[in-house]
Amino acid sequence: MRSLPNLMIDSPDVTPLDDHDESTAPTADPRPDGLRRAESLVVVNTGNGKGKSSSAFGMMVRAVARDWDVAVVQFIKSGNWNVGEEKVGRQLGVDWYAFGDGFTWDSDDLSNDIAHAAEGWAKACSLMAAGEHQLLIFDELTYLSAFGWLPIAQIVEPIRNRPPHVNVIVTGRDAAPELTDVADTVTEMTEIKHAYQQGIGAMRGIDY
Repeated sequence: MRSLPNLMIDSPDVTPLDDHDESTAPTADPRPDGLRRAESLVVVNTGNGKGKSSSAFGMMVRAVARDWDVAVVQFIKSGNWNVGEEKVGRQLGVDWYAFGDGFTWDSDDLSNDIAHAAEGWAKACSLMAAGEHQLLIFDELTYLSAFGWLPIAQIVEPIRNRPPHVNVIVTGRDAAPELTDVADTVTEMTEIKHAYQQGIGAMRGIDY
């Protein structure tokens, strides 16, 4: 483990606010009555903000900690990118499949990208049908329908008809209504501010 320098850092003074008569912290339980257990869930992380894939990979780590079998299928990110989440995923025993060729604006042949995406979705469908994993993460799957590469029905129906114990997480912008309808949890990431807007490029360890 890398040793850290012995630096003396003054701790800031922390004092509670004394000009409020009452705390604004909630005291009522926000959970609805009649909660039930589900055999599995479909989670969709969409929107134009950061964090869609990062959230999914956080759940990947949680699932591994529960001794689940986990697989990831990536549809845009290239297998040659050596992203950090793939490195740690493989170290944790996650089955990892990358079918992307990178950003479409860098592509010299979109027909090749489309073919790889279709191959990736065929693999994803076979993973669902096999039922050997409790969690499947389909990273950036939404683009296959958003780009017009696959009909949304060909995406939604296999997810809807998956084995009951298989959880699915889908990430990507512009999730189709048909996909959000079949999902149990949908989160939209909203961009408030992005480093790109300040001319800062993607940072290793933060962005990939």
